[in-house]
Order: sequence, then C-alpha cells, then structure tokens
Amino acid sequence: MTELEIMGAAAKVAERVLAVAGTTRKNDALEAIQEALLNNKDRILAANAIDIEIAESSGIKRAFLDRLLLTGERIDGIARGVAELIALSDPIGEVISMSDRPNGLTIGKRRVPLGVIGIIFEARPNVTVDAASLCLKAGNACILRGGKEAINSNSVLVDIMREALATSGLPEDCICLVRDTSRESAKELMGLREYVDVLIPRGGSGLIKSVVENASVPVIETGLGNCHVYVDDAADLEMAARIVENAKCSRPSVCNAMETLLVSETVANEFLPLVLPRLNKYNVELRCDAKALKILGDSAIPATESDWETEYDDYILAIKIVSDIDEAMDHIARYGTGHSEAIVTNDYAKSQRFLNEVDAAAVYVNASTRFTDGGEFGLGAEIGISTQKMHARGPMGLREITSCKYVIYGNGQIR
Repeated sequence: MTELEIMGAAAKVAERVLAVAGTTRKNDALEAIQEALLNNKDRILAANAIDIEIAESSGIKRAFLDRLLLTGERIDGIARGVAELIALSDPIGEVISMSDRPNGLTIGKRRVPLGVIGIIFEARPNVTVDAASLCLKAGNACILRGGKEAINSNSVLVDIMREALATSGLPEDCICLVRDTSRESAKELMGLREYVDVLIPRGGSGLIKSVVENASVPVIETGLGNCHVYVDDAADLEMAARIVENAKCSRPSVCNAMETLLVSETVANEFLPLVLPRLNKYNVELRCDAKALKILGDSAIPATESDWETEYDDYILAIKIVSDIDEAMDHIARYGTGHSEAIVTNDYAKSQRFLNEVDAAAVYVNASTRFTDGGEFGLGAEIGISTQKMHARGPMGLREITSCKYVIYGNGQIR
C-alpha cells in the first residue's frame, strides 16, 4: 500500500468510530481543539512566519499573501468559529421523514455522515481548521491536502488538532493531512475511491477544473467566484459606493469578492467619479469598457473580453456600463459562475426581478457579496461554497456534508 492508501484506510476506520460517537463526544473534541489552538498561538505563528517568508521571497502577490497570513487575531477568529460550531445542533441522527406503508412497514429517512471527505485546497490555513472541525461535528473523517505555500502552517495546525483528539478519546485519524504537496499526491487522492467518499476542491479556477476533470472520486465543486455588483439607476449612490468598496477591497483574494462592476448608464457619470477615490485608496487597477473609459480617463485601462470572465483574486476590477437591468442580467448570465451576485437599487420591482431571474447560489439586494460565508449565514464555519445545483448549493455547513439512509421497521413482511 502507498502512504496515502494507508492514510485512507486509517481514516476509514476512524470514521466508523466517529459516525456513532454522539454529540457530547464530538463537542468535547471540538472544545479540546479550540483550547489547543488558543494555547499554541506562538507555535502556529512561528510556522506561519516560515511560510510567509518563503512566499515573499518567491514574489507572491500581496492578495495571495493576505490569505496565507495568520495573526493572533485571526487565530482567535478561527477558534471562535470552532466554538460557534459546538453551539450548533448536531445533524446526525435527525429523522428527516417517517411514514407507515399499507403493508405495515414503517419507513424512515435518517441523516448520516458522508464518510471520509477529501479536501484539496490552496494556501488558506484557516481552511485547515474550518474543514476539519466541520467534518468532525458532522461525523466525517477528513483527509486534507493543502498547497505547498502553507505546508508549515497546515502541518502544525493538524498536529495540534490530532493531539487534541487524542486527549478527548477520539481517533487521531479523524483528521489526516497529506504532507506531500506534489501534484502526484493530489492526483492519487483524486483516485482514492476505496477510501474517500467525496472530494471537495477549494481554491481557484485552475484547481477546481483539475479536480473535476481528473477525479474518479465524486466531487462537489466549490468556490469559483466571478461575482458582480450592479448599480441600478434607482440606487442610493452613497450606499452603492460603500458596497462596491467593501465587495472589492475588504479581501480581494476570496471567492465572494466582486470582480466586475456593472453600472446603469443613467447614473454612470455621477457614480464612477464618486466611487473612484474609494478604489484608489487600495490602488485598484480598473479595466473598463469604452463608455466607462470616457468617464474615468487615465484612471483606467481598456478591458478585453477575457476580463469579463476572470476571477482576479486581486486588486483588479472590471467595469462595464449597461443600458438597464436587462443588460446587466444578460451579462451576469453569460459570465457569472453562479456564486454571488448583487443589485443596488431602491426600486422594489427591479430588486424582485433580480432575485428571481439571476441564477446564483446567493443573490443580494443592497448588500455586499462578501457576506456569502458560512459564519455570516449562521452555519458556523463552512467547508466551501458550492456553485453546483446539487443537494449542496452556496455555503456548505453541517447539513450539506451529510447524507441519509432509509431505516425500515417490519414485523415479518416478505415480498
């Protein structure tokens, strides 16, 4: 057996224990993880500093560094996420339905874990804890495979969580980490059907495409976010400016950040100069269509066709002026990835059209796309944001990483 097959077999054994562990044991383990994270801040920050130093020396762009960086405050936030997860109800064992058949059988549907979840993700150390803790609460073992840029941070975080599991009486192999960050290890994990029940990629378009195209393990697509904000002619322009700044600039490296700004031609001459100083604070590069270029002049460069379909994950923003809400929705339908879309308007009829007609996992009226997040939606930490039209769509919390089984009670029936 390969090293990864051995890990998969161990995770499978651990998952059988975890699946019937009960809420109290799982919450005790999560509490131990939370305390261990807070008690080992220096250890985590030292490992993260190594990753940051290597990344900086290799010329990584600043938005990428931001998602790689851990601080004491961010570790506190990660630990709070674990605490919030403890407070959530346990979905496992929930009776979804129960009915009596004419033949006397009682047939029920009960929520159960998915099993072993493989998660392939890029340089976001917070995902290591978010994914592992969510899987644990929902009764799933996990095999984590992060990017090479965060390997020191991820290794320490997983070591800390496994130590906490051991002290709480659950198998350490409920949380496993693939420490080989080569492409070969990712490829092998994608084909580990004997041990992995579902694979969830979390990262940029290249990673997601690679997993979807190459995996033989069932895949839930997550994260690809070419998100739009449409500023309507009936918008409160000051509100719109605040929303645009937040959606683009608060954390441009994440999948719920805005990548394209659509502006009604009726308000474009007033709105674009209004929002420009907010974007200039962050040195956002503006890539505009011909109409927007006439307004913004030297503050922008011409957009190409590829700009409308690009998830930048950086301080880059495409801007297009549209005639009305119909053109805005047509643009979103063509270039959007089904993640998060927003309209800013005080016209109720238009807001309802946008909500009803735009096809995305999360659709907003008068709010930033940055709220598409498991914590913000009250789900606790998230394992990813699904852009598929399956059982899981949008932020994937506890229930989205469960399955179901039918349970049938009889008294001797035969067919």
